[in-house]
Amino acid sequence: MRGAVLVAIAATVGNFLQGWDNSTIAGAVIYIKREFHLESQPTMEGLIVAMSLMGGTLITTFSGPVADVFGRRPMLILSSLCYLVGSLVMLWSPNVYVLLVARLLDGFGIGLAVTLIPLYISETAPSEIRGTLNTLPQFLGSGGMFLSYIMVFIMSLQDSPNWRVMLGVLAIPSLSYLVLTVLFLPESPRWLVSKGRLDEARLVLRRLRGREDVAGEMALLLEGLGVGKDPSIEEYIIGPATDEGEPPADKIGEVRLYGTEEGVSWVAKPVAGQSTLGIASRQGSMANQNVPLMDPLVTLFGSVHENNLPAGGGGSMFGSMRGSMFFPGTSSMLNMITGAGNNQGEEDGGADHDYSGGDAEDNKSPLLRQLQGSGKDYPAASSRRSGYGSSMFNAAAGAGEEAGVGIGGGWQLAYKKKEGGLQRVYLHGGAAAGGSRRGSMISGIGGAMDVEEIGGGDFVPAAALVSQTAVCSKDVLSGGKPEIGGRRSQKDSKGTGCADLFEPGIKRALVVGVVLQFLQQISGINGVLYYAPQILQEAGVSVLLASLGLRSDSASILISLFSTIVMLPCIMLSMRIMDVAGRRSIMLYTIPILVVALFALVFSSIVSMGAVPRAVISTGSVVVYMSCFVMGFGVIPNILCAEIFPTAARGLCITICALTYWIMNIVVTYSSPLLLNSLGLAGVFTIFGIGCTLSWVFVFLKVPETKGMPLEVICEFFAAGASVLDRQN
Repeated sequence: MRGAVLVAIAATVGNFLQGWDNSTIAGAVIYIKREFHLESQPTMEGLIVAMSLMGGTLITTFSGPVADVFGRRPMLILSSLCYLVGSLVMLWSPNVYVLLVARLLDGFGIGLAVTLIPLYISETAPSEIRGTLNTLPQFLGSGGMFLSYIMVFIMSLQDSPNWRVMLGVLAIPSLSYLVLTVLFLPESPRWLVSKGRLDEARLVLRRLRGREDVAGEMALLLEGLGVGKDPSIEEYIIGPATDEGEPPADKIGEVRLYGTEEGVSWVAKPVAGQSTLGIASRQGSMANQNVPLMDPLVTLFGSVHENNLPAGGGGSMFGSMRGSMFFPGTSSMLNMITGAGNNQGEEDGGADHDYSGGDAEDNKSPLLRQLQGSGKDYPAASSRRSGYGSSMFNAAAGAGEEAGVGIGGGWQLAYKKKEGGLQRVYLHGGAAAGGSRRGSMISGIGGAMDVEEIGGGDFVPAAALVSQTAVCSKDVLSGGKPEIGGRRSQKDSKGTGCADLFEPGIKRALVVGVVLQFLQQISGINGVLYYAPQILQEAGVSVLLASLGLRSDSASILISLFSTIVMLPCIMLSMRIMDVAGRRSIMLYTIPILVVALFALVFSSIVSMGAVPRAVISTGSVVVYMSCFVMGFGVIPNILCAEIFPTAARGLCITICALTYWIMNIVVTYSSPLLLNSLGLAGVFTIFGIGCTLSWVFVFLKVPETKGMPLEVICEFFAAGASVLDRQN
């Protein structure tokens, strides 16, 4: 996965520039006021700082739809150009009006970076490490702030600090970002597939995944272009495809799969009395089943993670995986970069496995045969199993049989015949894997059932999300070139219209994304950042620094530098656990800490106490708040917004979410001083504390867990769940 990691790091240089700029202008504005005599013009001073916010808001209004039409990569190149030109103009700026234009250009670059980089990473990253890689923007943004504060602090020690140089230095990393976007970053494979450029998408995937055989993921990307019709949740029992001792289910709709041992085949068969989506959403997550107002989609997503914990061992096809299906097999990003541990096939014994026992081309379904091109560039089915996705199965099926293929995160994409066409099946393995299953109770998504060990074989339950395939069934069945048929492909090539936002799944996902961005801003981060120097100054920190011989401006910058330092290790911890603990869990555990920290600040403001206790409480509250915010609520809303929308509508929906972020950012930034004058510091932070409390309630009731799930599966769950639930209502 080294390719995907390096591409993500290169893309997030744009966030590094954002953090650098935010910190630089905070320090440089002190000297800008002196040169242009703006001490008596607070409006102009605020405009200099806010112009980048206005530029970011303005360009965000069309960045997503334009990226849907022209691609993600050209918009990232445009972002780097805006950064570069804006920084050069700031370096020149003969007057305040030219400086305002430069700040506007800089805001364009920031707006494109903030909106599109999480989207780009989500579309290029493997599902197992998507959360980790999407935490990089927060890490590099904070890293940019840290380095910028160091530069500004050193320059502030000079007799006459040059603010033009402070701002113009941004041109150096901007030029590096331009080179990376032009020469190194590939186009998003999902966008290429949406435009029918399958050969280019296949080449990009090979580069990102570091392997030749990307047929399974190509199939997934094609399926992601269409929302399934008539979706349902079904239960399967997966076991050896033997003539005797088969699980108690009929043979209609069976999906034939091949295990990791030579000559061993597996078959997935539907269980009698299979569940509907409504039953699954009500009975899926036992922990949240009886919670009032709980969104059934949350319980449905939760059931995927709760009911599918592998027991491990036993020599079954599930037991060969490291850890569990949704705990990433990668040990750390450092290991991926250095190449250690990036080939799971080697760690599982290093042996080559023959999944088909015969010729690979004869055993591939027509769809998979077409997706991988001529077949000459791909290894045979007996090649080493890829580490991507911790794949349990490898697909190989003859004429008249169905094929399944690993798509990442323990999920499998399979097809089964239905009268008049094909159905796609997203499979996820069940809870009981390996060892004896005699008399065990296996809890599937639809409920519990008894499965006896028959003939010494291993049988495991699997949940299946079944819907109509997006690929033209007629072409696939005849062995022709697979194409996305009908109205969807024509609409994809032209972009997404506003009418698509009212499709049940997109509408439900959009509510989650917009509300998260809204709540993130009223949780108080801008207020804490804005007032942190004042809080620490009142706590006596600035007095201590002044005693060391620092001027007031240098002391203020150094205080901000200290505030940034505490963020970096916390973001690193968040990167480590994002794909393990999950997005929802991290927010549910960190948001209450934000509430406690905010009310501790309120307590220290209204209660009479000594200087030392006040300093300890105030400083500790600021540090704890900022640390926990960057771990969870600061980064996860952007990650989720880049995950929950389908490919065809992702750009437009992210634009709406990003606009919510920018507008609320401006509102909170400019309303905070007014609220401070009318309510005082205690009143402002009480409002922020209430905002955090509302955020926790919303996350608990409405935000599902998406860790380790392919983007297409996430969108299918939203679409399927919303469609059925709307019909029930």
